[in-house]
Amino acid sequence: MNQISDTQFQADWLSLREAADHAARDDALLARAAACVRPGMRVLDLGSGTGSTARAFAGAGYDEVQWCFLDTDAAHLQVAKARHPLAECVQASVWDVDALPLEHVGLVTASALLDLMSTAWVDALAERLGQAGIPFYAALSFDGRMRWEPPIAADADVTEAFNRHQRGDKGGQAAMGPDAAALTAKGFEAQGFTVSLADSAWVLGPDDAALQDEFVAGVATAAAQAGEVQAETWARGRRKASGHTALRVGHADLLAVPAGHGPKQDDRR
Repeated sequence: MNQISDTQFQADWLSLREAADHAARDDALLARAAACVRPGMRVLDLGSGTGSTARAFAGAGYDEVQWCFLDTDAAHLQVAKARHPLAECVQASVWDVDALPLEHVGLVTASALLDLMSTAWVDALAERLGQAGIPFYAALSFDGRMRWEPPIAADADVTEAFNRHQRGDKGGQAAMGPDAAALTAKGFEAQGFTVSLADSAWVLGPDDAALQDEFVAGVATAAAQAGEVQAETWARGRRKASGHTALRVGHADLLAVPAGHGPKQDDRR
């Protein structure tokens, strides 16, 4: 794909998955994350895309949060700015932890990002946020589990191959893949944070056939790249069945709070 079509595909994918993402988030953990943001502070969203995390907060009643969106994709940031005119947008790489703009930041967030990052990145982020005393909320990290009903024979092999691919090189370093939530928890706990985890699985039914089809296509491509010879045949079968298939995709939400950091005083939730 060329750059324009790839960007458009990513935007379409982000839009397609947003409703499932919002439904999957753990409400209690999101509320605790929002309670970390003290008056006058803003939220820095890493790998923000078009601003889905901000819309998740707003949908849960936290619509007065000041946002700073950080992403490498200018087109995504343009959409984010149009949808959230008061937000600041920063085009930069999430990999450069030392350059993250943490001034007046009361919470750092990320969604569907950790599984693409490395343990070295997480350790660096935990150290920097620990020094700054800033909590971290990361939602929707893939945990390696996919379960279709009804199942077919190749599901397990394709899932295993996909998980191998997820642990591959995503930015010059091996990605955490399905181990992201556990490894991130370990990295932040080593810096003295109190870490909470919650389930945030996608639960998709026949009405979500379009999302299922795109998800299957992505899984099959990655599995084939990891050497799974059944991937293409498996994908054809799965797409044919998507109109009467249930799918559960495991994700985890994480909140890491530094020592001595309580909720904002005016929190009533």
